[in-house]
Amino acid sequence: MYSVLTRGNAILTYTLSVLACLTFLCFLSTLTVDYRTAAQMNTVKVVVKNVPDYGASRERNDLGFLTFDLKTDLSHLFNWNVKQLFLYLTAEYITPNNELNQVVLWDKIILRGENAILDFKNMNTKYYFWDDGNGLKGHSNVTLTLSWNIIPNAGLLPNIQALGQHSFKFPTDYTQTRV
Repeated sequence: MYSVLTRGNAILTYTLSVLACLTFLCFLSTLTVDYRTAAQMNTVKVVVKNVPDYGASRERNDLGFLTFDLKTDLSHLFNWNVKQLFLYLTAEYITPNNELNQVVLWDKIILRGENAILDFKNMNTKYYFWDDGNGLKGHSNVTLTLSWNIIPNAGLLPNIQALGQHSFKFPTDYTQTRV
């Protein structure tokens, strides 16, 4: 009845149960931490072009180009339970076709131990700012928002939005020159 395999199984089961309980208690220790922080954003250059969409429809759509400044300190977000941060900058706006448009313009992964103080000047977007029509030309209320996902060692994957955002306008005329 008490063979080596039975005793090994009992020890392994007990060890895994204790480790699961400790992991859960460690997760509970960071459950109430406030991961919000202030971020300052600003647009430096904003232009809009009307270019052909080489997809199925061959229509012309708006393509926005912008450069931005971003300043924030995320170093206090790292604790023993945070492995990395996934940051992303989104633009939100409303058009007659869509009640809410959200476009991810830029992203960055910050690992534990890396510099988490961001002070970017005149940054280009990483991804295209396409609109599915002509909703960017002359649009007067596009809002930039910085958000991040916390990748923990144990527990929930919260999605946090920075305190602070920036609204800007697109020009009323299309740019014909190369950006």
